Amino acid sequence: MKLKTLEPLTPEYLDSIGFSWHTDSDETSYISNQIVEISEDEANAYYEAANELYEMFCEAGEHVIENNLFHEINIPFNLVETIKNSWEEDVHWHLYSRFDLAGGIDGIPIKLIEFNADTPTSLFETAIVQWAMLKKNGLNEASQFNNLYEALKDNFRRIITLDSDIEKFDEYYEKLGWKILFSSIQGSSEDENTTKLLQHIANEAGFNTDFEYIDKVNFSDDGIFKGEEGFEFWFKLIPWEDIAIDENELAVYLNEIIANKKAIIFNPAYTLMFQSKGFMKILWDLYPNHPLLLETSFEPLENTKQVEKRCFGREGANIAIVNADNSLDIKTDGEYEGHKAIYQEYIEFPQDEEGNYYQAGVFYAYEACGLGFRKGGKILDNMSKFVGHIVK
Repeated sequence: MKLKTLEPLTPEYLDSIGFSWHTDSDETSYISNQIVEISEDEANAYYEAANELYEMFCEAGEHVIENNLFHEINIPFNLVETIKNSWEEDVHWHLYSRFDLAGGIDGIPIKLIEFNADTPTSLFETAIVQWAMLKKNGLNEASQFNNLYEALKDNFRRIITLDSDIEKFDEYYEKLGWKILFSSIQGSSEDENTTKLLQHIANEAGFNTDFEYIDKVNFSDDGIFKGEEGFEFWFKLIPWEDIAIDENELAVYLNEIIANKKAIIFNPAYTLMFQSKGFMKILWDLYPNHPLLLETSFEPLENTKQVEKRCFGREGANIAIVNADNSLDIKTDGEYEGHKAIYQEYIEFPQDEEGNYYQAGVFYAYEACGLGFRKGGKILDNMSKFVGHIVK
């Protein structure tokens, strides 16, 4: 791994731009002061891999729906119709997502680890913070695989035009005048400020927007409201599976709202299929031995070092790395034990000289558009660090 050490951004500066979650619970910086140096060919390979993977996910999504495979990938029953309704019409636009990838550096093949399709983290870090690090250190901030901010702005316009011709946005929007309400839960500065960053980008794209905490938004058969004002679009930074499990009444309302075309929700309900780690078993069935995929099964693999994880696990919780002889390498606890398990072929992440492991994250908004890295131990958890990059 080629790493370059930079002068770090100060906590005061990060606070000033709304990035308040810069210090971990052990008082160390969440943002690494090192960045990964990659070649232009490596950047292009990440770009091409994410684009190809997204096409594969879309094909596999159609397969899941046509064959009613929702139970296999651990989809809550009360969201199945919502997923089908959101899949059927183009207006339910997939705004943004993030592929987690192993490899891609120094000739190591790129492999899909999972797809954060619904509520991906690291948006602020990727779009804003790593750009600011280059600028502060006198480096060309354009020397990144990172047009995430502009890609999101363009993708907001596409939800009106429904095609690549974003130049039609002003003409269409003037006739429609649709508004977007942005919502996050209370008490999380990361969730709230990430949501407000997206709101800011939507404003720049030309939309009228507003913000309200989720527990204060009003839902009815007539749509989605802040007070008495209705909104045609709603962005929610709360996972669909949490809505299904913890907020059944809301899940029922949202199904009716989508079915009756009263509002459009970002990210769409069908992204829950993509978010499920069980979906990678579907991909393996459809694309066996594809060079971007790792063998994945709902049953333990034979004579293979593998990772056991839960379909909707997060932040490295409830993960076990099991050796080929079935001995345990490492295991984490967590709150996701009740979700279905999958078993994925193990692949080692690239390492630096200190033994830290690196996982690439490639954002997707209509196309692959931004790269960042996380570093940590064999299992990346919520104490892993964000690492920027530069293309040399």
